[in-house]
Amino acid sequence: MKNIGTILATSLLSGVVTLGSYKLFFEEDSFLNNSNTITTSAPFRNVANTAFEAPNFKLAAEKTIHAVVHVKNVSFRNAPRNPIMEYFYGYQGGNKTYAQVGTGSGVIISEDGYIVTNNHVIQNANELEITLNDNRTFKAKLIGTDSKMDIALLKIDTNEKLPFAAFADSDAISVGDWVLAVGNPYNLTSTVTAGIVSAKARNLSENGIQSFIQTDAAVNPGNSGGALVNGNGDLIGINTMISSATGSYVGYSFAIPSNMARKIVNDLMEYGKVQQGILGVQGYEINSQVAAENKLNFKQGFYVESVTKNSGAEQAGLKKGDIIYKIDNKGINSFLDLNSIIATKRPNDEVKVSLKRNNKDEEFLVRLSKKEIAQVQFNGFEIENLSPTEQKALGINYGVKINGISNERYKPYEGELKNSIILAVNGSKIENTEHANEILSKLNQQQLRIDLITPKGERLRLIL
Repeated sequence: MKNIGTILATSLLSGVVTLGSYKLFFEEDSFLNNSNTITTSAPFRNVANTAFEAPNFKLAAEKTIHAVVHVKNVSFRNAPRNPIMEYFYGYQGGNKTYAQVGTGSGVIISEDGYIVTNNHVIQNANELEITLNDNRTFKAKLIGTDSKMDIALLKIDTNEKLPFAAFADSDAISVGDWVLAVGNPYNLTSTVTAGIVSAKARNLSENGIQSFIQTDAAVNPGNSGGALVNGNGDLIGINTMISSATGSYVGYSFAIPSNMARKIVNDLMEYGKVQQGILGVQGYEINSQVAAENKLNFKQGFYVESVTKNSGAEQAGLKKGDIIYKIDNKGINSFLDLNSIIATKRPNDEVKVSLKRNNKDEEFLVRLSKKEIAQVQFNGFEIENLSPTEQKALGINYGVKINGISNERYKPYEGELKNSIILAVNGSKIENTEHANEILSKLNQQQLRIDLITPKGERLRLIL
């Protein structure tokens, strides 16, 4: 009995202690709430626990697939006779003609049948055939091309209005925006893939004049020339290439921005060829080394090394040493940034150039010059593109001609060097004046090794 009493007494005491502890620590008028004791806690943010919802692309896909077409390129080639077959089976006649078929995609951009695609999709075609999403086929006519930007414009004739994709402003897209790629990979018509914009202004070309939109929407062979559209189904790019060791999609793809494609298409419709204006400056992008050498207090922009004679830049007052950091309020960090903006303009268009001169901000209105008439300054050499006749006479499809020399070091040799052809700079073949200046912009005042042919046919190498 004594043990039972002890147990009951212990249980009762435990209950009292528990009740007292509850009253002390948990009730509103507890000891802690009425004392001067300071308590601390970790920062807390109330976040709703909601699941991520991907956007609905149904309407954008439905809107786009009817505007994307299948492009078939038929070319003919002659295969030489096979002497072994002739030995066993006798003379088979002349060379045999074979048809080669290539396929890709295109985008209808007007209700009367204009179609934009890639130049490489229709290159060397003898016949072009377009298949609409409803399986109707049409013969297509080539209106014009821009091989440099890889754009081609086709036209089909039909008595009815066709569905088409409207151009959107590609400058308005941002990294992370959702996009759809629509095309015909591996001849699978009306294929839609989704992804996001991975990067803007990607430069993958050797001449440094193209500015691509990079996405992770799946693009494969056959997608070339197809549409890259935003969530509204409006055209923001023309899918053009992938970068892959296997030739198939590996996680990212590239599209020509719609603003550039639209400008090229408008030129081809109106003039039959691309109208290219130039700003008239040559130079290189600012980096830490250039900033230190020129005692600059900023490290971004395009350093003007020279200004083209008689160009809009010269007439507006731009000078050597200016640092261009904006054109039409768009940031400039490299030659590609500058060129991608100018490439959407025509001769006589005006652009607002924001620059630093002696560490002070200045603005100039520059009227773009015609590319054909301007001579370009290349490290003290005045150069211009070779004409097709000159290239044919020399048996080359690249190179630029020296029209004059302003480099004092080589001024005494102007008689020998004038009209010489620059073939390569530091081992890289020079395709045209733009390519020459792109090479110069990448070198950042490094030593130049110039290979050229004199008017007498002699080959020389200059070290600058």
